[in-house]
Amino acid sequence: MALHITNRSWRTLALVLPALGILFRSAPRTCALALLVGLSALSVSSTQAQQQPLSLAEAEQRAIQHEPGQKALKARANALEERSVMVGQLPDPKLRMGMANFPLESGGFTTEGMTQAQIGIRQAFPPGKTRSISARQFQSLAKAMDRNADARGRDVLTSVRNAWLESYYWDRAHSTLSESRPFFSDLVNITRSLYAVGSKDQQDLLRAELELSRLDDRLIDIDRQRAGARAELAQWIGEEASRPLADKLPAWEQLPRLETLREALNSHPAITAADAQIEAQVAGIDLAKEQYKPGWALDLGYGYRDGMLSTAGSRSDFLSLSVTVDLPFFRKNRQDRGLAAALSERHAAMETKDELLRRLNRQLEAEYSRWRDLTRRVALYETRILGQAEDQANAALAAYQSEAGDFADVMRGFIDDLDTRLDHIRLQIERTQSYAVLANLGGLPQ
Repeated sequence: MALHITNRSWRTLALVLPALGILFRSAPRTCALALLVGLSALSVSSTQAQQQPLSLAEAEQRAIQHEPGQKALKARANALEERSVMVGQLPDPKLRMGMANFPLESGGFTTEGMTQAQIGIRQAFPPGKTRSISARQFQSLAKAMDRNADARGRDVLTSVRNAWLESYYWDRAHSTLSESRPFFSDLVNITRSLYAVGSKDQQDLLRAELELSRLDDRLIDIDRQRAGARAELAQWIGEEASRPLADKLPAWEQLPRLETLREALNSHPAITAADAQIEAQVAGIDLAKEQYKPGWALDLGYGYRDGMLSTAGSRSDFLSLSVTVDLPFFRKNRQDRGLAAALSERHAAMETKDELLRRLNRQLEAEYSRWRDLTRRVALYETRILGQAEDQANAALAAYQSEAGDFADVMRGFIDDLDTRLDHIRLQIERTQSYAVLANLGGLPQ
């Protein structure tokens, strides 16, 4: 075994080498052996620390922590929340500065009595409750985006579970075939020996060699599938996907009744996001109705005048106050169209929610039926089929050894037994994947 010594290992050795030097002088062989054992222990412990089995729970946690899609949706929700505060404020006031009534033909600033330097401020007020309704609309949009982020989190959990479970299956399939290969290799060697002494014909030898070659081909294909599954898992957890997987599947055995899951579907984040979107469109309708009300603006101005009156007194400055009011007279192609558009947007949001709810209900019913059938099949394999396949293979081998059976039956029996064990693992994986989908839909605790 190659030694792998980390910096931490060297630091540990630096502490113990002085003491080992004393022992080397008194018992060099014993100390050398002790040093090698110590190095090996440090190497093994370091390697084991780097290759801790990756459980499904850890993969889920890492995927959620480093998933950019959900973070992006959360950031958009925060942006919409900030906008809800912004749109609830009054527009910024406007400053007006200028000069009025300055004579062009002759004279100057003091010649005419109405010549003045002006400064004013203007504050606009949106119609009706536009500001509060706009704030409510953006708050609903922020809520919808936040719930979409939660739905994204559920989808990520489902995806990383499927990827982990696929990797688990191909690892188990590789182990199962690798453990079976020595048996098929022994069959080839035994058949070759019997053929050499004339006890068996060439057909048996060729059949054994063919099945061994096919087994090697399946192992190559499994390696390809393993690499693809690990790449899929690496999409969610990065380099941690190269770690060995935990040996046990999650204990997801029991499900609530279908009616309970169907009721929980109404609180699915995607549905609540659709509800929030409807609320935003309702606010849009209220906002369109407010456009029928006039907006207005307040102007306050000050006019400075210079010069003297005919009575020898100084000219008085001016103070002006005015109100500007919108006149929504032409409603047919403005306010009416805006309200009609808002009503259509609300209708579209309601239809979108209805379509989503129907689709999720169909998916729930289909997946629940699939999980139930997979559970029955797993039970059938564990109570009958696995044992029957093994008995069939052993019976074919016994018949062949007593020269009462055909070698082809032996190969077929053991290949069927191998395929049956792989099918059993696949059924377990598919049932667990089905549970993961139902957990997404029904919000089941993990």
